[in-house]
Amino acid sequence: MKNPGKPTKETEKRRVLIVDDHAVLREGLALVINAQPDLLVCGEAANVAGGLQAVTDGRPDIALIDLSLTDGSGLELIKELQVQHPSLPTLVLSLHDEALYAERVLRAGARGYIMKRASTTNLLAAIRKVLGGEIYLSETMASAVVRQALGGRESPTSGDPLEQLSDRELEVFQLIGEGHGTREIAQQLGLSMKTVSCYRQNIQTKLQLKGAPELVQRAVHWATNLHVD
Repeated sequence: MKNPGKPTKETEKRRVLIVDDHAVLREGLALVINAQPDLLVCGEAANVAGGLQAVTDGRPDIALIDLSLTDGSGLELIKELQVQHPSLPTLVLSLHDEALYAERVLRAGARGYIMKRASTTNLLAAIRKVLGGEIYLSETMASAVVRQALGGRESPTSGDPLEQLSDRELEVFQLIGEGHGTREIAQQLGLSMKTVSCYRQNIQTKLQLKGAPELVQRAVHWATNLHVD
């Protein structure tokens, strides 16, 4: 006779939601995760709206989120999930440099940050660590955070002028670097063109750029080298 209080093998598995704008990557991640005895992919999404719906439909124990999504930013999704599902832990898996983004995602409410170049072993370890209620960062980033907590005046990302930008300004800066104009950025982020223009002006001021051409040149150069080790 089965013990009614003992979980079955299926119910013991923790449910993982994957939110990434690349279908091939989602499929690859699902294969890796579903091969684990304790993990199960309960849903996939390519954008913010889909991610929010997938959380409602799939009831995940953790959401694995990329920062670049088809209709906006993974950072905004994390913030929205904090409002709608505050008990759901989120882990960022991204190509973006952790030195610039890790602190931002933790402030937004994520429980960890791992780069896509990390090994499968490290990714699975990160998922399990976050599921266990802990925070996951690479050894380098974790050491920098500890140094700061022990009295260092500078943050782990200080020295990079882009750290002056707000989350939304950095998002606009990246989209400029990817070749999007003001109208396209406004449509993608659900903002007015006037608001995007204000963000552009703020970016120019904070980065001490002389005008729109210099802003575009700087943004393109940064976006081109964004994923280079």
